Amino acid sequence: MPDNSKTWQLKLVGAVAIWAVIVAMAAFWGIWAGLVGIRFVIALGIAALLFAFEFFLAVPNVLSRMQRLLGARGGIVAPLAPLFAVLIYSFGVTSSWKLMLAGTAYAVVPALLVASSAGKPPGCWEDYAAALVLWLPVEFRWMYRIFPDPPQLTHTLTILMALSAGVAAFVLLRRLDGVGYAAEWKRGFGLNFALHYLIFAAIVIPIGIKIGFLKYSPALPRLHELPFSTIGTFPIWALGVLFFTAWPEEFFFRGLLQNLLSRTLKNRWAGLALASVIFGLSHVFHAPYPNWKYVGLATIAGLFYGHAWMRSGSLVPGVLVHALVDVSWHVLFR
Repeated sequence: MPDNSKTWQLKLVGAVAIWAVIVAMAAFWGIWAGLVGIRFVIALGIAALLFAFEFFLAVPNVLSRMQRLLGARGGIVAPLAPLFAVLIYSFGVTSSWKLMLAGTAYAVVPALLVASSAGKPPGCWEDYAAALVLWLPVEFRWMYRIFPDPPQLTHTLTILMALSAGVAAFVLLRRLDGVGYAAEWKRGFGLNFALHYLIFAAIVIPIGIKIGFLKYSPALPRLHELPFSTIGTFPIWALGVLFFTAWPEEFFFRGLLQNLLSRTLKNRWAGLALASVIFGLSHVFHAPYPNWKYVGLATIAGLFYGHAWMRSGSLVPGVLVHALVDVSWHVLFR
């Protein structure tokens, strides 16, 4: 069972400071990469807006106050943040009414689905339908068409839009219990994080090398092959992994999917297993397709991430394990 003794919680002042640093780093990176013009300014502004929406709500005091302010039915206005973001981007960058309608539907439909489930226990068909609406357009990269310019920010904008729409629907409107969205550190989190990472590494590294998926190759001699092209850009990339890969995926696959499946199946271990298999299958499209080696290793990873969430009742330990696994993979292995 999760330990409920809180030792630290993120405060709004700290969240604003972290947000400002990351936005500033993104701006400097964009300038360094030669991104200029009004489209970059709009895209960066929209990314900053969406990041603020989903990150500030991870502050426990902010989330509780927002839920009280919105009331039982007022959560229906929660999708306005991602909705305004996609409308502003569409007006300023693409000028396409088709893309604007698609983005509007993506922001609003999940919220409408969970709103229609009022009074039903978590795990009803509306919950799963909303989760599919959030996940499939990202998994098949349909959402990339909504944020085409600049292409360097397409993935980040897509992930931020998906996370913001998911938080609006399930955290503010549906108020799904047990997501563990709060950015807080409880007693036992450090051991939870360390054990899950070390045991996972001890199991998966030998398997990955044996099946030819991994090859030990430290990053320094091959920086030109990596997502970060210099040691100086490594911190920016690592923060991107934490906030724009690990956090969104853990929110969806553990906070939502495993949470819902555990309730539907009335067994948290069955929920863990099924959510992990689905998480693994979501990697099948990575080259070379079908990438069954990646599916197998990602399924094992999902078991460890999901168990970290299940034991702690929080996304935080699993997010840290997930982020460190991804960073270690790119830094130490080819």
